[in-house]
Order: sequence, then C-alpha cells, then structure tokens
Amino acid sequence: MSNGMDIDGESQITLTRTIDAHIDDVFAAWTDPALIEQWQADEAELDRFEGGEYKFTTFGDDEDPEDHTVSGEILKFVDNEKLVMSWVHKADEDDGDDLIFVLEIDFKALNEDQTSVTVTERGLAHSDPESRIFSIEAWSAALENLAEVLE
Repeated sequence: MSNGMDIDGESQITLTRTIDAHIDDVFAAWTDPALIEQWQADEAELDRFEGGEYKFTTFGDDEDPEDHTVSGEILKFVDNEKLVMSWVHKADEDDGDDLIFVLEIDFKALNEDQTSVTVTERGLAHSDPESRIFSIEAWSAALENLAEVLE
C-alpha cells in the first residue's frame, strides 16, 4: 500500500493510492451505491452510465450536526478504467456559495490483487489554504476508508 499526492496550483488536487484488491472490486466500490455506503456516504444513489446522476449524503453528528450532500452528473463512465463526475456540494442556506468541482477517478490494475486509484479534483481555486487542506485531508481519509473496506 502506498500513498501519493500532487498539488497543481490552486485549482487541482491529485491523490494516488494503491489498494490491495482486484480492480473489479475497487471500481464497484466507487459505482455501487450499497458499497459506496460502506466507505464514503451514509446514503448513496448513482446511475451507472454516462449522463446519469448521483447523490451522496453524509449525516451530521455531534461534532457537525448538519447533513452534507454532494450531487452531480456522471460525465464519463468506463468500466474498470475511469469515472468522471461533476461534484457539487451545496452550501449552507446562509452563504449560498456552492462548491463545484470535476472529480476524475482513474483505475489501473497493477496485478491481480492490487489496483492504483488516482483521484483528481479540479475546479475553481479553493478560497483559502484551510479549504485546500480540508479537501486533501477529506480525500485522503476517503481513500483510507476505501482501503479498509476492501483489503
């Protein structure tokens, strides 16, 4: 298992993680709502085709009581190779600043039991260094959760 991270300017974040699992299982974990709910969201809906829509909701807790929802469109869907999604995080009613990104996930079989996953988040520059750090930490944690579920 290895981790990697590249930061290109302020509009792109790229993280790469090797997962000790077959590429079929890793791709399914990103595209099957029942599996998504095991590592990324509390509720997941996803249409498994280009032009389909998705919606992921994470429920609030004691530390952060508000539910968080991301939704968007599947821009590219290539089995076991690539998933590209518009990524829209609705802002609180108060500030009205939605976060909009394109999320690209590339999958590469390294061997029968290892898959490289590269997550690239592209979009408008993060408003401040804290939001970039938050995004990097959130994707790192998500990839860690994915590895724990699959390995």
